[in-house]
Amino acid sequence: MTIQTDHVLDAKGLACPMPIVKTKKAMKDLESGQVIEVQATDKGSLADIQAWAKSSGHQYLGTTEEADILKHYLRKASESEVKEDKNYPHVIKNDELQVKLDAGEKVTVLDVREPAEYSFGHIPGAKSIPLGELDNRADELDKKSEIYVVCRTGNRSDLASKQLADKGFENVKNVVQGMVEWSGPIEKDQ
Repeated sequence: MTIQTDHVLDAKGLACPMPIVKTKKAMKDLESGQVIEVQATDKGSLADIQAWAKSSGHQYLGTTEEADILKHYLRKASESEVKEDKNYPHVIKNDELQVKLDAGEKVTVLDVREPAEYSFGHIPGAKSIPLGELDNRADELDKKSEIYVVCRTGNRSDLASKQLADKGFENVKNVVQGMVEWSGPIEKDQ
């Protein structure tokens, strides 16, 4: 399959959130209607790119895979289609979440990283629903419970928190520092 593109962005070898960061920057240099190909090796970039496109107003066209390289295609939206890029407003820091967990508060910790990331270390008791599956699996969560969304750095969890709020979840907080700065206990899958 040959897809006509106006710009190719090399994000190979970069982990979340860098493919999205570089994509946001590159999109600013494109004209409305132009297509960018984002080349990435981070498997989580698929869900990240799709969620970011949906929240920003840009059109996600699709993804192909050649060898271990994902090629994501996005069309830049017109000025009237672009949504203002705002972070999810309800956040909590890692240490604040740790205090709640230590106190035995009844909360749901939702880990939206990819399964491999989750397996190598997650907050004990955290529920794993990768960002790319969240739309289809949100009904596994209780809309009335306190939900603390965590990922590696706070980027995917920001997108996930917005998705949950759009689905009517009322008590969702993004854990802003994410697992890269988590100093509390972790579990690993065997």
